[in-house]
Amino acid sequence: MLSRPRSAYAWFRAFRRTRPFWGGVWLIAGGWTVLKFSLGSLQLIVSTGFGGVAGYLVGGGMILCGLIPMALPGQRYTFGIIGAVLAVVSLVVSNLGGFLLGMALGVLGGSMTVGWGAKRPRGTAADRAAERVSDRPVDRVADRAVET
Repeated sequence: MLSRPRSAYAWFRAFRRTRPFWGGVWLIAGGWTVLKFSLGSLQLIVSTGFGGVAGYLVGGGMILCGLIPMALPGQRYTFGIIGAVLAVVSLVVSNLGGFLLGMALGVLGGSMTVGWGAKRPRGTAADRAAERVSDRPVDRVADRAVET
């Protein structure tokens, strides 16, 4: 009975470690905040024109920029930068970027997505010891030529 939740947690942990998970979560939260503060009645949005639609476009774009790197981690640079730019644009087009909260979450998520690096697989203790030995600078006193 406990094996199913345990295996689900192991799957989620592996998923989270192999993708820019937290950057995507913050971008999605920022996009949702921008979208939430942009919500209005459809009649108001149609009458205001692009200014009313821009909040929806920017918030939805931020949410997409958070979801795509989770599905395709190789695209993290592109969508991290686009997400951060959309977050800054939301400051102008959408109620101060979700009253600054959505913009801050979006910039944080975009930068975390760009800065994410894949975890290296764990090795054995012998592999780590060999790596430490190979990374040390070698003292080559014998190789130095003595000038007289």
